[in-house]
Amino acid sequence: MTTRFFGGLLAMSTLVGAAAQAEETLTAVHAFPETLIYTKSFLEFVGKVNEAGKGVVQIEVRGGPEAIGMFQQPDAVRDGIVDMVYTPGSFYGGALPEKDALVASNLTAIEARENGGIALIDQIHQEKMGVKYLGWFDSGVCYNLWMKNEPQLDADGNLDISGVKLRGNAVYNAFFTDYLGAQVIDLPTTDVYSGLERGVVDATGWTQIGLIDLKWNEFLNYRIEPCFFSTDLGVIVNLEKWNSLSDEARQILQDVAIAHEKSSVEALKLKRDADFAALDEGGMKVIELQGEARANYLAAARETTWNRMKALMAESPQGDGQYDALIEHFYDPARDQ
Repeated sequence: MTTRFFGGLLAMSTLVGAAAQAEETLTAVHAFPETLIYTKSFLEFVGKVNEAGKGVVQIEVRGGPEAIGMFQQPDAVRDGIVDMVYTPGSFYGGALPEKDALVASNLTAIEARENGGIALIDQIHQEKMGVKYLGWFDSGVCYNLWMKNEPQLDADGNLDISGVKLRGNAVYNAFFTDYLGAQVIDLPTTDVYSGLERGVVDATGWTQIGLIDLKWNEFLNYRIEPCFFSTDLGVIVNLEKWNSLSDEARQILQDVAIAHEKSSVEALKLKRDADFAALDEGGMKVIELQGEARANYLAAARETTWNRMKALMAESPQGDGQYDALIEHFYDPARDQ
């Protein structure tokens, strides 16, 4: 009887150990500091996964740019140093110029998921980078040009940025240089506050939300309308790690990602409205481009970005054969009518 008792305990402990070992863990980092709204959105996604995935799959967040530099994170997930990263596609545009389809998009992730666009961009990520594109989060938010000093318009109402010290970034440099004719000063997000404070730059592109989180509104006094582009923030997962997960773990991750694509669109619309109201109350002035100047501004943002994408795609071994399909899946011309 004693032998049977201890044998039963051994069998039970083996089963418990096997169950514990069955829970799979992915390590993750995020591109921006925790205080930024976009990072908060990603951490909300992590919380949802960890709740839905109890006993099956968990995400362990290792930190942000203080853990791995924001521009090194895509390589880190590709090389398996971490399993997952939440980052703008523009941070790895050299390896995957097709991300510009999201930058110039006028659709949300919800629409791109429904029309097959997300499946296409996932396929390209797997083929070209060896990563799984899990989801396009926080879409539906566009960019504005924000300025410290009152913007100047030419006789035709076009924005004149001669003499402006414009902060550049991989997202919008093609637009700023090819259309606006700017000599940009590249600064990472974490350095922009000090750059504005010291007068290194006096204007920057940024999304409709997050300016207050970053405290850039302490220096920036004007917002140029219309807004342009779309955020291209997404989650990529090391493909080898993804393929090693159980079917159940992959299903939980994908289901939660799709649900978060939807919920983040609505949440950030509310955040945008709240931020704009707070900025207006703080004295932010809005300058609206009109008529042909407005139309040309929007067209240039889109077309300079598409041109960059096509040229870089053509240089890759895979070529630019998927260019038209990307435009079809991420842009609706009727929206600009």
